[in-house]
Amino acid sequence: MQYLYNIILYISENLLKVFGNFFGAKVRQFKNGQSEVWQKLSKCKNLDQPVIWVHVSSLGEYEQALPVIESLKSAKKKYAILLSFFSPSGYEIIKNNSPADCTVYLPLDTTDNAKKFVELVKPQMAIFVKYDLWPNYLRQLQIHKISVFLISATFNKKHPFLKYNWLRKILHNFAHIFVQDQTSQNILNGHGIQQVTLAGDTRFDRVFQLVQNNKNLSFVHRFKAGKPLLVAGSTWPKDEELLIKYINQTNFPFKTILAPHEINETHIQQIVKQLQVPYILYSDIDENTNLEDFKVMILNTIGVLKYIYAYADVVYIGNGFGKSIHNVQEPAVYGVPIITGPHIHQFEEAKALKKLGALMTIESGQDLSQTLDSLWQNPQLRQEKAQLTKNYVSSNLGATQKIINHLKKYL
Repeated sequence: MQYLYNIILYISENLLKVFGNFFGAKVRQFKNGQSEVWQKLSKCKNLDQPVIWVHVSSLGEYEQALPVIESLKSAKKKYAILLSFFSPSGYEIIKNNSPADCTVYLPLDTTDNAKKFVELVKPQMAIFVKYDLWPNYLRQLQIHKISVFLISATFNKKHPFLKYNWLRKILHNFAHIFVQDQTSQNILNGHGIQQVTLAGDTRFDRVFQLVQNNKNLSFVHRFKAGKPLLVAGSTWPKDEELLIKYINQTNFPFKTILAPHEINETHIQQIVKQLQVPYILYSDIDENTNLEDFKVMILNTIGVLKYIYAYADVVYIGNGFGKSIHNVQEPAVYGVPIITGPHIHQFEEAKALKKLGALMTIESGQDLSQTLDSLWQNPQLRQEKAQLTKNYVSSNLGATQKIINHLKKYL
């Protein structure tokens, strides 16, 4: 199996070099990023100092890594932080605003790439986040006797690193694994992997930081005008269909900020065509715009949504009718009732919030109408669900400090 894995990677690397430009923008970004890794690494400053290598898959895992990176930089300034991404969607957003000393794509996990990367970087410590584990890199780190850690991890019984013996041996060689939940710890312990700590999810610490440094968005105050606010974040077409139908028909005096997952002009126009109430695009707002006149604001930009959640009275999280919902922690940290579609089974925090009664799932437009109607009609109910959310977030803070306390033993 290990031999087959290496053959597949070798073929994939060569196919990417030859045909990468014939695929979509993300594949082309990935190909170009891969080709520039070694040159960029050679120009990175501070890598002559002891290096802590942190690897993430994409933007979500970066948010989990960020509080740990910031704590390491604060506690041990003599160390250089090397941050690597696998996904273009994370790297392209962070590359020019990274807290690390050097930020690069991770070369594909071929034996040659892994050997070259580890010998060039010579990390004193390597930290992988959540699930993006690469066998050849982990093998090279083991050969060079470099301490390796996994943080904010989750495991189930079908996890590939538990399914195959050659991968399971790699987990045994981690210096320590920090998991998000008790189930993950029990599963690892059941396979004889004992160097495991239940620390929780570092992203709770990250989103809590946003509350402490929240921006004052005057345009949201002007738009709300004292009315309840529904913030619909990272919505997909199915979400938008149900939400817009409700917005068009209801008589309740609330406002909506709709933040679609795709903000290209074509999709924005598809949303606009469905609306039968006064709306405004975020991009059309200026200081003289009378925002009280509009019932819906369409957020056709990125980077603002996580701050807008602070003003919400109710939040709808998108893609619950797709494969997986988007981040529920960002709105949860502000203490607000959350609504989403039915597909939450892959997300422990969403399932926990639902069990508490703070998160409500819907399966139809009728469900959405009944849920929102009850929340608008009963402010006390909104307040009770908001408090449940606040309590849940408070009980999950502190993962970063638990991890840092352990890492200090190796620095």
